[in-house]
Amino acid sequence: MNDFVKVTNFIHGEKTDSTDGRVLDIIDPSTGEKYGEAPNSGKADVDRAYASAAEAFVRWRLTTPGERQKALLGFADEVEAHTQELAEAESRNTGKVVAVTLSEELPAMVDQIRFFAGAARNLEGRSAGEYMAGHTSFIRREPIGVIGQVAPWNYPMMMAIWKLAPAIAAGNTVVLKPSDTTPVTAVMLAEFAAKHFGPGVLNIVCGDRTTGELVVKHPTAQMVSITGSVAAGKNVAAAASESLKRVHLELGGKAPVLVFPDADLDAAAEGIAVAGYFNAGQDCTAATRVIVHSSVHDQFVALLVKQAESIRTSYEKGRFDDDALVPPLNNVNQFNRVLEMIGTTPEHATIATGGKRQGDRGFYIEPTVITGLKQDDYLVQNEVFGPVITVQSFDDEAEVLANANGTEYALASSVWTKDISLALRLSRDLDFGCVWINTHIPLVAEMPHGGFKSSGYGKDLSGYGFEDYTRVKHVMAYIEG
Repeated sequence: MNDFVKVTNFIHGEKTDSTDGRVLDIIDPSTGEKYGEAPNSGKADVDRAYASAAEAFVRWRLTTPGERQKALLGFADEVEAHTQELAEAESRNTGKVVAVTLSEELPAMVDQIRFFAGAARNLEGRSAGEYMAGHTSFIRREPIGVIGQVAPWNYPMMMAIWKLAPAIAAGNTVVLKPSDTTPVTAVMLAEFAAKHFGPGVLNIVCGDRTTGELVVKHPTAQMVSITGSVAAGKNVAAAASESLKRVHLELGGKAPVLVFPDADLDAAAEGIAVAGYFNAGQDCTAATRVIVHSSVHDQFVALLVKQAESIRTSYEKGRFDDDALVPPLNNVNQFNRVLEMIGTTPEHATIATGGKRQGDRGFYIEPTVITGLKQDDYLVQNEVFGPVITVQSFDDEAEVLANANGTEYALASSVWTKDISLALRLSRDLDFGCVWINTHIPLVAEMPHGGFKSSGYGKDLSGYGFEDYTRVKHVMAYIEG
């Protein structure tokens, strides 16, 4: 695939360039070379997208749940019919392995769209009744309006689906801005969607951080949703507060992985390595912060190092290497940031394996294990978002719980033990939006994804995620007699 890619905006059912012709380069992370361009949209483009979404909302909000379900199912079928095309485009734009994208992302995306198609017809609320004598009350659950959304670069396609599917299923219309480094597949999805939703229900504006600020601050938006860093989430929340927009934030993570001496250590090391290095660790739920009991610490570190050194990156054979798991970092800024963070490793810690750039092209970093870290070390307290697993030790349950909860992040966690009472007790006390037991990272459409504290608020996936894109209205009628 050597063709130059020219991405456009997608507004009111049509491809369109930015009004002033400004463009951004699109870089192949596996080579570091430019292979395309995308619009760097300005105020006129964002205004046009919101005008289209507002016009479409007048129609879309009045569609029946059954009509929205049918449209979403058609969209899901469209995505399913173009899985190879989407996977190859996503792979080139992100550096991911095509086979991994085909097996791990596309089926989940299609399933998630179909889930929200069903959710459109399954709204729940209080039953109508006479809560005051002579008056009947009932609840209407309605769409919020036009939603502004900003998707990240680590899972450009899947996060776009997580955002647009529940919003549209609930009767809203959308203006979505993909990351400036990964805009390719968002526009492809919008083209497929327009065939089933009609013009204006889903609009894509490409651009940089300034474009994102225009999307977030636009007066037409009744709600904004972002998946990104804690800093980006704080900026969005502050900007949205000016007009009291609703805010949906899915932000960073620093998932603690608690390994007890009775766990199946071989299985734990393998599962944690996969969950830590998948997508080069560019996952807010990645298993990056291992806290292992001191009695098995050295044994477990050896197992984890063995896993890290055996996991294959796509550096040698590229994106079509079916046996590779770890892609390059997505962009040069993140590549440099991760190397700088590895460089902060304190003297009392040890880089047990990895820690360096792989090769001399692209943005590859070796799968890395760093041991001997203390709770207040920078690498423990801050999200790396790269192929780096840190290891700490603990002696008792109180210590491991305090260390696990002892960061600003609260998105995901896992516990590895055969003691079900211990696991359930910790699942109660761990201050995270998700607790996995003897596994790490699986997600299903029926269960919510979202965190606490600085990891944000609001839920993706599930009926809870669907309800986040609705508003509740009380209607009361006086009845005679």
